[in-house]
Amino acid sequence: MNVAVLPGDGIGPEIIAQALRVLQKLELGIELQEAPVGGAAYAASGDPLPARTLQIAKDAHAVLFGAVGDPKHDNLPRAKRPEQAILRLRKELKLFANLRPAIVHPELAAASSLRAELVAGLDVLIVRELTGDIYFGEPKGIRQTDGEREGFDTMRYRESEIRRIARVAFDAARKRSKRVCSVDKANVLETSQLWREIVTAEAKSYPDLELTHMYVDNCAMQLVRSPKQFDVIVTGNLFGDILSDEASMLTGSIGMLPSAALDENGKGLYEPIHGTAPDIAGKGVANPLATILSAAMMLRYSLRQPQAAARIEAAVGKVLKAGVRTADIHTAGMRKVGTEEMGDAVLAAL
Repeated sequence: MNVAVLPGDGIGPEIIAQALRVLQKLELGIELQEAPVGGAAYAASGDPLPARTLQIAKDAHAVLFGAVGDPKHDNLPRAKRPEQAILRLRKELKLFANLRPAIVHPELAAASSLRAELVAGLDVLIVRELTGDIYFGEPKGIRQTDGEREGFDTMRYRESEIRRIARVAFDAARKRSKRVCSVDKANVLETSQLWREIVTAEAKSYPDLELTHMYVDNCAMQLVRSPKQFDVIVTGNLFGDILSDEASMLTGSIGMLPSAALDENGKGLYEPIHGTAPDIAGKGVANPLATILSAAMMLRYSLRQPQAAARIEAAVGKVLKAGVRTADIHTAGMRKVGTEEMGDAVLAAL
């Protein structure tokens, strides 16, 4: 098992370090190869995704990614900005399926902006198509029309793109509660009409699953009204971008949420959904749990080590139950710790 480790910028190196301690504690024989990415890579070589880093990522069975972005690079040409590294990695590695779990540990239910009883025990997986839709459809641009400028983008999906993301969602649901809600806007959009037709057809190969459909506006409402009604949500790139961010806020802290981006063969890039947090970088206070849980997802989906993944997740649950908290999830009566101390606690729980 060969893993490319790309710490990136800001708090990236700090949180990645704790995830690596956890992986090494498991003694699974994983080979780790680290490389620069993002602003750190640009500062060293003038490219946010150097050729060597890309090759290391291509050669690996999985990629463990920190975060990229640095305000001091905001004025660079777009192609040189740190964020381009993750976009290029998704394209080069053909990562089309984004898995974003929104899980609320019972001990953190009070941190949500919703009432605790609405979110306690929440466990939703959002499967977002990552390479198609209006973000990548052509034609797009800004043009002069009738004496004024007009912006235009093209929403489009091919049957094959819809089928493969549907299969990812259905396969994931088989390991969970066997319920999938497909989200679209089929009452308005031709693209969504095709989406619904193909997802429905593909579901016939999964007779053990329950498939429902929901319009995206209703889904957005239901996520804040009754989020525990969902198990797996599958949707396109644009809707998934919005809904997964909405779902992340149900949990109370973005510092707790991992994610995966997978190709057709199960290779993936795993990263916390939060950013580089430059305001706290280097202070040793960042929450490493999202990255540690991203490592658990990596073990489950790409490295085929589900028991090791379950051990990490159980250890995180044990730590939270013991009242150990970083600043972002701290409440009165809990023990506040820093980044390394949280790593220590997870190691002890393992």
